[in-house]
Amino acid sequence: MVGDGILNVCKEVGWTSHDVVAKVRALLRGPKIGHAGTLDPAATGVLPILVGRATRIAEYLVNWDKEYRAVLRLGEITDTQDATGTVLARHATEHLTADMIRMAVARFQGRFTQVPPMYSAVKVGGVPLYRSARAGRSVERGAREVTIHAIEILGIAGREVDLRIVCSKGTYIRTLCADIGHVLGVGGHLLSLVRTRVGPLMIARAVTVDAVGEQLLLGRLGEALMTLDAALEPLPALVVEMATAARLVHGVPVPCEAIWPEVSADRGLPRPGQVVRLKDATGRLLALGRVPEPGDKGLPVIKVLADPFVTTQN
Repeated sequence: MVGDGILNVCKEVGWTSHDVVAKVRALLRGPKIGHAGTLDPAATGVLPILVGRATRIAEYLVNWDKEYRAVLRLGEITDTQDATGTVLARHATEHLTADMIRMAVARFQGRFTQVPPMYSAVKVGGVPLYRSARAGRSVERGAREVTIHAIEILGIAGREVDLRIVCSKGTYIRTLCADIGHVLGVGGHLLSLVRTRVGPLMIARAVTVDAVGEQLLLGRLGEALMTLDAALEPLPALVVEMATAARLVHGVPVPCEAIWPEVSADRGLPRPGQVVRLKDATGRLLALGRVPEPGDKGLPVIKVLADPFVTTQN
């Protein structure tokens, strides 16, 4: 039986993220399967696949930053902002110098707003934008704040610019490429995209769907799973007394005095309202909880969020 955790899957070109989920679900035949961080069909690279109880922690993984290798093609504007679309306009690029391109790219490091592309899964009025785009309708959509932590030019070959990008969730690399082309006055689109990292998941350690099947047959798939505790490592960890842990697995709130105070001393005490990992004395992750806030009524207890990750004490 496969345990709970996160598979670092390398998505192949032409597959949707849902295709990968369906293929892994067919292989594992049992646990609930999901994914964190959609990739366009034309893109490849790291796609976190959530297995079993890992599907319940997706909201705590969405803040993982992402790293990409992207190729920007200058001088061509497409309706999808990438190479899968129809070319709407072409412009000469011979006058562009390397310094001009570097200056334009540098403008996009930091925090700024992006307007999601029409060909995207963002919903407006409950309808995905790509459906409206395919129907020939343009929908007004609001700008979103994104952060480019780092953007580096790895090479320039004619009108193609090889980029390394580290960014926050919700960043559209297609739109970034189109915006860089707009700043240069020649337009541009995303020619190719590889996601090389999502949070701690690196492409060097990603496995293909075929490899998932092979490891499953060998009984070694568990070795490829990132545990829930490892995935949630940025959250503070608090250890619960053994007697209280037995009640916690049934969803009972945890009295603050039943928590070992010296735990997580390296990070300081959790803030009021902060989400924390609750573990037993053996280091096993039991549940996620929320630290009480000053305005909370009743005794100071850490409330258990949703269902615990274990149901029995082994």
